[in-house]
Amino acid sequence: MRALIYIWMIFLGALASIDARGEDFAAVVSPPRFEVASKPGATLRQVIEVTNRSPTPAHYRFHTADFLLGPDYGLTFHDELLPGSCRPWVAIERSLVTLPPGGTIRYRFEVQVPADAPAGECRFAVMIEAAEPSSTQAGAVQIPIVGRIGVIVYVAVGDAAPRIEIFGPETVTHNSQRVPAVRVHNSGTAHTRMSGFLSGKDAGGRSYDFTPSDLPILPGEDRSVILTPSTPDNPTPTLTFPVSMKGTLEWADQKTDLNEIFK
Repeated sequence: MRALIYIWMIFLGALASIDARGEDFAAVVSPPRFEVASKPGATLRQVIEVTNRSPTPAHYRFHTADFLLGPDYGLTFHDELLPGSCRPWVAIERSLVTLPPGGTIRYRFEVQVPADAPAGECRFAVMIEAAEPSSTQAGAVQIPIVGRIGVIVYVAVGDAAPRIEIFGPETVTHNSQRVPAVRVHNSGTAHTRMSGFLSGKDAGGRSYDFTPSDLPILPGEDRSVILTPSTPDNPTPTLTFPVSMKGTLEWADQKTDLNEIFK
């Protein structure tokens, strides 16, 4: 059996573009993700811009995939249709593209939402990968490597919307540091991301600003939203608990006040 290593990048953050490089894979893709809306019976058309930064011609393969988001926000991709997949609604421009050095393509895809589609969220990935693997040496073994980029697409259908409940306070370990967090449950029909303006003090009387993690919270999920501290002169301070905090948490078109002590 021949092993195959995928070097891939998946877009969860708000990046303007990304540069993913493998042995023969140097692609810049924009936008990094799509968060769009459509109505039942409508056709939604979007464009991904792909540029080949390699000094040699690049051969890319395009296809769609379903994805699952793990507890640690790691993603797994599935070529087979998962239960409830909306990928049968999706059409892509073509499966193979060749770009010269420095060449750019505006690659089109569309989502044809059925007229009887219920309110909810269509989620899938457009995968862009090297058409042929390169290889790396591991001892006496040549291991094939395929560069891959996944652009995540969220389509809110009809009146799909998140429905958020916030629990806490709690503390979690993140990057080997103990930090404040709140537990967020989404019982709605669309994903959301948390934002907000929060400030507080720790047991030593030091003042901090706190930034909520803005990773996606999918329908039916329960996630810890980390409240990362910072100061004007230290982006990664160490807190001394207990920590008092107040401010506003926001998501979609909703918000709530927060006034808590994290012990």
